[in-house]
Amino acid sequence: MTCAQTMRTARWGCLALFFLSTNRVMLGAEDGPVTRDQFLQLQQQNQLMQQQLEKQQQLIDSLMLRVSQIQEARPASAQGMAAANVEEAPSPEPSFHLGKVDISGEGGLAFFDSQTAGQTPNAEFRVDEARVFLEAPVWDEVYFYTELNLATREQNDLGLRFGELYLDWENVSRLWDRDRMLNLRVGRFYIPFGEEYQDRFAIDNPLISHSVSDLWGEDNGVQLYGAVDGVSYNLAVQSGGSPPSRDFTGDKSVAGRLGCDPAAWLHLSVSGMRTGELDAQNDVLSAIWFGNGFFRSLGSASTTRFKANLVEGDAQANLSFLQLKAAGGYINYSDNDPLGSNHRDVYYYYVEGKHDFNRQFYGAARLSEVFAHNGFPIVGNGVMGTYLFDELTAQYWRLSLGAGYAFSKNLLVKAEYSLNRGRELDGTPRDEEDLFALETAFAF
Repeated sequence: MTCAQTMRTARWGCLALFFLSTNRVMLGAEDGPVTRDQFLQLQQQNQLMQQQLEKQQQLIDSLMLRVSQIQEARPASAQGMAAANVEEAPSPEPSFHLGKVDISGEGGLAFFDSQTAGQTPNAEFRVDEARVFLEAPVWDEVYFYTELNLATREQNDLGLRFGELYLDWENVSRLWDRDRMLNLRVGRFYIPFGEEYQDRFAIDNPLISHSVSDLWGEDNGVQLYGAVDGVSYNLAVQSGGSPPSRDFTGDKSVAGRLGCDPAAWLHLSVSGMRTGELDAQNDVLSAIWFGNGFFRSLGSASTTRFKANLVEGDAQANLSFLQLKAAGGYINYSDNDPLGSNHRDVYYYYVEGKHDFNRQFYGAARLSEVFAHNGFPIVGNGVMGTYLFDELTAQYWRLSLGAGYAFSKNLLVKAEYSLNRGRELDGTPRDEEDLFALETAFAF
């Protein structure tokens, strides 16, 4: 029963009580004529009942006004939360609780079969992903969140590793009456650069592979995010290097993203990032991934510092039966090698489409490519030891074609064939890296 129905029930109850009282007096009068005292008594009862009804109506009006104000406030709060919902990597809604702790998870069970020069030439069954997410309130609007990785595609074995782990102070701007303008995150979290990493988990990715550029990473630091006048923002200051538990230079990584929705079906964003200066001997690798590898020093053994600056634009269109995504970016690499200049300009893009044939069955395709005129470490679907540390690649592209069937939002089966082609710096072709894959993705 709603609040309004309860009010109406109470009012009709008072009216019923009034008529019962009146009827009782009138029935008493059937034994003889109504005397003056009986009439005065009835009149006095009527006046008293009328006063009670007026008080009851005032109470009902006051409560209805209160309910109306609460209902009007809810949409504004929901809009504020949607505008501030700019982070982070996707995770399924919690399905059960352990005390105050919300527990959820996702995973993927896959079969990979690549050509001879690919990463899985022997046709492998793999636990592609297995993650558990824990979230618990700490105080007021401060929450603890962590991602426990039991298996990821980037690791070749099973084992417990931490992904994200942070404290999130939501709606800090409530202190000055601005809903969701400012939120604060401290700990280890995804680097807020680009949009692709937010759909990287198996249950969210319509395909099985990722783009060639595949920019993503986790790092320690502090992050501010929220929305102002319809423009969402993310700004993070993080360590920048690997391992993230240590920092070997005082220079920090800075990443940011601005996004807006000019139409209900269109989302646009622009991102920028600097890795900061990284120590070539101690950091060795950047915290952010690129090309299925990392940024590393391209200089001689005398190089002590290297860095990369990045910029990217993203667009997403979500129509009733078709979803389109596109991104393009530029990377500038440099180091302090005293023996020569190793400056590099790298360009990349991807275009992705997903067509829903019905509510469950869909087809998807993605074309992605990286250009590096002077050569750059681009692993792609090749052997990491070769193409991250030994051979530089001048150009690499991938065409991924796939289909999927969603039994529900928490259970998905999909298949893909991806063509992978490239060219090393000396002109040697990179072929025999095509991949066929099957995967069952799930969430709970």
